[in-house]
Parts: sequence; structure tokens; C-alpha cells
Amino acid sequence: MKNNIFLIFFVFFVSFVSAEEIKYSKFLDTQIELMNKMNGVDISEDILSSVMKKQELAYAKELNYIISHKQEYIDNTKLHTTKIYSLKKIISINTRAGNHYAVLRDEIAIKIYKVIRSQNIMIKTTLMAVDSKDIDIFSKKINDAVKVNQENMAQLYKKDYSSIFEIDQASKTLHQVKQNLKDFYALKEINLDIVNSLYAYKNKLYRLNKYTKFHLINTVIYVNSIGIVQKIDIKLEKYGLSTIKILLSLLLIILVYFLRKIVLEALKSYLLKIDSIKHYSKNILDKLYKPVDTLVLVINMNMIEYVYHDFSSIENISRLFNIIYGMFFTLMLYRVANEVARVKISEIDGDKKIKNDMINVGIKILNFVIIIVGVLIALYFGGVDLTAVLSGLGIGGLAFAFAAKDTISNFFGTLSILFSNVFAQGDWIVVGKNEGTVVEIGLRVTTLRTFDNAMISIPNGTFATSEVKNWSRRILGRRIKMSLGIKYDSKRQDIQNTVNDIREMLDKHPKIATTNTKYEYRKRKSALLVSKDDSEGVKKTLLVYLDEFADSSMNILVYCYSKSVMWNEWLVVKEDVMYKIMEIFEKNNIEFAFPSLSLYHESNKLEVLKENS
Repeated sequence: MKNNIFLIFFVFFVSFVSAEEIKYSKFLDTQIELMNKMNGVDISEDILSSVMKKQELAYAKELNYIISHKQEYIDNTKLHTTKIYSLKKIISINTRAGNHYAVLRDEIAIKIYKVIRSQNIMIKTTLMAVDSKDIDIFSKKINDAVKVNQENMAQLYKKDYSSIFEIDQASKTLHQVKQNLKDFYALKEINLDIVNSLYAYKNKLYRLNKYTKFHLINTVIYVNSIGIVQKIDIKLEKYGLSTIKILLSLLLIILVYFLRKIVLEALKSYLLKIDSIKHYSKNILDKLYKPVDTLVLVINMNMIEYVYHDFSSIENISRLFNIIYGMFFTLMLYRVANEVARVKISEIDGDKKIKNDMINVGIKILNFVIIIVGVLIALYFGGVDLTAVLSGLGIGGLAFAFAAKDTISNFFGTLSILFSNVFAQGDWIVVGKNEGTVVEIGLRVTTLRTFDNAMISIPNGTFATSEVKNWSRRILGRRIKMSLGIKYDSKRQDIQNTVNDIREMLDKHPKIATTNTKYEYRKRKSALLVSKDDSEGVKKTLLVYLDEFADSSMNILVYCYSKSVMWNEWLVVKEDVMYKIMEIFEKNNIEFAFPSLSLYHESNKLEVLKENS
């Protein structure tokens, strides 16, 4: 009897505790209240319009709050795991007690928390994706998050509870069940509204996130919340503008205007302090003043364009500005070079005619080079294939090439070496029959120091038509290859043990490269789709097999790579491997074979032959 009384009291206590009204969040509580008003029977059109407007403002306000507290929301996403776990325990107790309505109430409460959890996860995923490099990737990630959410919703709302509203009993627990059901079905519509809001505010969310990187989000949200700003933004939006973009652009214009003066004064102060050009500094400043002044304005335009596109770079526009920057660089270099030459000519005494001619030729060559470089830079930033352009120039320069083909060949050979980065000073290379270490890459020839300490000079034009083997372009792996001959009278099991022992020895050898060897690539960016291992020189192959039955031996192939590519260290490793192989042979009773010839004397046949003779 006492146990029954205790059970009844405990069930009553549990029911009382779990009957507490569910509290969600300020936003969800408001939305549920608005949703219930919208679903009311006697609601008028004016009230409905007013409620929908409040709902829209609430979503916009919540969006601003979430994006301004993005990291906080991501780090503290509420999953309601503890509440769900507690409700499951209470359901288990009420099930045993036969309290059907209490079980139903808490079952719906669990689904409510799961709906909220699914919403929170969807929003968290969206916030984590908002840092995507472009809007298309962000849109795809939103689609994926919404898809998962909708799958969860379909599962949670599979069961139909609508018949419960038809039950008419004076039960407090039943009343709580109905209240939970109202919230449950309201959350279904709210979840759909949240999904629609994510799509509706997708671009705004992506745009606002850009301001978080510059710690301007709170200022932007405050400005956007002003009534008159909202009205202006509606008209500006069709032009891709907003009040905040215009304010930032004006601020940049004012800032750059004052910075332009500072930059010009700093440039003037710097040039005047350089003794080597103090005679030209005033003239250089006069020539650079307008280009620098204009360049700063172009930079200002580039910054405004960056703000206009929500702190994102448009490839074609960025390419255009890069071309302009290249042109300004060429122009400034051209003006400086010519101004220095002009001042230098005016200072020359003596036979000015000869010296001026020489200088003029030099200036023309220099200007030609500057212009060519400037054009190539502009073409490069414009997306033109420079290889095709340079190939086309060969037709126009055919006559000139025949007149000075050796000089031009060596000159372009030098350019080819420098730009293609085939080898560098200090590299060990093989060119044709020549092998040695690169001493210097000159304008006409490249000098090698051979291993017998001789100096070889190779015309740079030779490298354009010769194969160059560069032994220094490897960071891991110098090959060790052996063919170990063993005697034919060796036992099969001993051979197998020997092969396995050698393989295990190499795999555990601290100086042998294996698949487990860790290494770091050189930090070089490349737009080419190439194998990093082959590009940087990484080899880790390890092969040990019984390879062939030769005339006088069975051969075991040993093929591996030392970690070090240095010759002396490679020799040390190779020697150590050979000693260890000898130990393994001794351990397994295997002997090295050597070329031999075995003669078999068939005595019986010889005796028969003698008798017949």
C-alpha cells in the first residue's frame, strides 16, 4: 500500500514538473504569438496585415542580431539535448504509470525541441557558410542546409495529432497537450518562414557579413535601421546601391584626398634625401607628380568599386584595374629613366656628339625595353597568352634574327633560363656531355665547374635546343638500386625469409624513404595542375622482390630511395644498407652467387662409346 501511494505521489510530482510551460526564445515566443493571432478565427484583414508587418520586422531584426553575433551564435548553438533527454525519462515513467495525456504532452514537447534544434543547426550552417568566396557557393550551402532541415521536418510532422483538438475533457494535462500542439504546428509554419527568410535575405546576409571583417557591422545595422535610410535604400536597391555604400564611398574619397597629399609629400621628402639622385630629384618629382596624383585617384576608384560590389572583387574589373596599374608603372618608369638621361646628357662635357649618340642609343634601347615590358604586363593582366604573342613576333623579326641570330639566340636563351627556372646558381646539372655545378648565369654564357675542377662555358642559346638534367631539383629520395645474385642451391624458404627481412629492414631504416615518411612541400603557388611529388622531386618507392632466374644466379631486386639527396650522405646510407643485407644473407644461410660454369661427366655413356670403338 505504501509503495502504491509513493508511486502515485511520484507520478504526480513528475507530471507537475514536466507540465511547466515551455520557454523557447524571445524571437520564437513572439513568432508563435503572432502565428496564433494569424490563425485566429475572427481576425480581420487589417489586423492580419499588421501582424504580417510585425512578423517581417521581427525577422529582419533577428537577422541583424544573428549576423552581428555570428561567432557567438555558432559557438553556442542550442541543441536542447539535456531537455530532450529529461523528457524521455519522464515519458518512460508516465508510460509505466499509464498517464496517456502526460506521455502525449511530453512527446510533442520533444518534437518541439527537435524542430527548434533543426532550425538552429540550419542557421548555424548558414552562418558558417557565409564566409564562402562567392555568392554561388554560399547559395549551394544554404540549399544543402535547407534540404537537411526539410527532411527533419517531414520526419517530425509525419504523425497527425489533429484529432486531439476534438477531445472535450476538463483535464489540465489535456489542455497542456493542446497548447503544445498549437506551438508545434505554429513552429512548422515558422520554420517555413525562416527558410523563406534565408532565401529572401540571402544576398543581404552575405553582404552584411563582409562588414563584420572590418568591424563595421554594428554601425551598418544602426544606419540601416533608421527609417529614412530604409526608404532611400528601397529606391537605391535597383541600382545595386545603398545608403551605407554611398557613405563609405564618400568617406573613402575624403580619406584618399588627404592621403594623396601625404603620399606626395612623403615621396618628395624621400627622394630629396637620396644622395645618388639629389641632382635629379626635383626633375623626377616634377615628372612623377601628375602620374602619382592620378594613380591615387585610380586606387580610390578601385576601392569604391570594391565597396560597390560588397567587398568582393569582380574578375574582369580587377583585371582592368591591374592593366591600368601596369600602365602607370610603365609610364612612371619611362619618365624617370628619360629624365635622368636628359639631366645626365646636359652634364656631359667634351665630345658631346659621340657621347650623346651612344647615350641616345642606350636610351632608345632602354625605352624600347620599358615599353615592351609595359605592353607585356598589360597583356598579361588582360588575360592574353604571352606565349602565343611572343611566337607571333618571330615572323616580324625574321630578318633581324638572321642578321644576329647567335647574339639573339644567346640573349633569349638567358631569358629562357631565368623565366623558365630550369636551373639556378649552385645546381648540379648535365647538359649534353657536360656535367657540373652552375657557377654563374651570364648574359651570353653560363659557366659550369666540373667535378674534375675544370671550368666550362656554355652559350645560353644551347639550352634552348639541349636537354638539361637537373640533379638538384629534388627534396626527398635518391635512388638505390641493386640486383643481388644468390646461388641456385639456396632453399626456397631461406630465399623467401631473406626477401622479407630485406623489405622489413628497409621499411624500418631511418634513412630510407617510405610511404610513411613525412616531408614538407616548398611553398610555391602554381596555377598548373601537376603532381606535387614529381614537380618538387619526391620519391618514396620501396621494392624488394625475387626478380629473375639468371644464367648463374637467382637475382633479388632491391629498389629504394634514401631520404637525403646529398651524395656523401647517400653513399653512407647505401653502404649501411649493403652491410645489413650481408647480415641478412648470413642469418638465412644465403650466399652470393658469381658467374660460374658447371660440367657434368656422364661416365656410363663414355664407357659405351669406348667399347663400340
